[in-house]
Amino acid sequence: MSIHTPDSVSHQLSTSNHDRNAVNMTYVYPVISRRAGGVSIGINLNPNNACNWRCAYCQVPNLVRGVAPEIDLDCLGSELQVMLDDVLHADFMARRVPEDCRRLCDVAISGNGEPTSCRAFDAVLAVITKQMNSRGLNIPLRLITNGSYIHKAHVQAGMRTMSSNHGEVWIKVDSVTDEGIQRINGIKLDEQRLRQQVEVAAHLCPTWIQTCMVAWDGQLPAAEEVSAYLQFLTRLKQEHVPLRGVMLYGLARPSLQQEASQLTALGSEWMEDMAVQIRQCGYDVTLSV
Repeated sequence: MSIHTPDSVSHQLSTSNHDRNAVNMTYVYPVISRRAGGVSIGINLNPNNACNWRCAYCQVPNLVRGVAPEIDLDCLGSELQVMLDDVLHADFMARRVPEDCRRLCDVAISGNGEPTSCRAFDAVLAVITKQMNSRGLNIPLRLITNGSYIHKAHVQAGMRTMSSNHGEVWIKVDSVTDEGIQRINGIKLDEQRLRQQVEVAAHLCPTWIQTCMVAWDGQLPAAEEVSAYLQFLTRLKQEHVPLRGVMLYGLARPSLQQEASQLTALGSEWMEDMAVQIRQCGYDVTLSV
């Protein structure tokens, strides 16, 4: 097996370019993450661009409905070994990363679809943690997920591995109404099932809710949508679901879905006011406008 090293990157990394093919690897890629605050080593378990959701703001090209393919665990381990060795060397950071972002902040299981649709998710976690632990890396191992496969035993086993290896989960909650979820995430899902997914995640591993809010056809999110969302958070707090907080963010890069022309970024004032309202529900909030 031949692995192309990160030297093949032909430009500096930036928050506006999350090209999964930047280093010509199948599963591993480096990005600058505005939410994580530095260089993130991404793990893409969906190189087939397949996801069971179809979020209107998604930046994945040629997105299709489906699940992750079979993962070549040996290839994943070798790619991650090469990437970590290169990124941990100062020369890579100096050549490819702006000065204020030269910090390896995490390894993030994300990519071009829902990663927990991978049938070998628990085995994938064993490969990743082996590579991280062999270098003594005391950085977060993050899972970015929509939570839809969290009822699966092998997914829960993987999340337990994460929990014992500096892991945390970022679980998607963009809307809690049937209509809002259908429009934004492209699926049929009710509030009760969404709440169950969040609860399971939070009890398995330290968990943040991640919420993307956008203007649709030039209109701010409806008052009814905002109210339902805040009530959802309040109920989770009342039921003592052990969430770490909420990651609120807006559009950073253009959508590559058919709804792209309908979406625009919300103003910083609106987003800051939304963050205040979430804090009033009792949560820590990180805001990325």
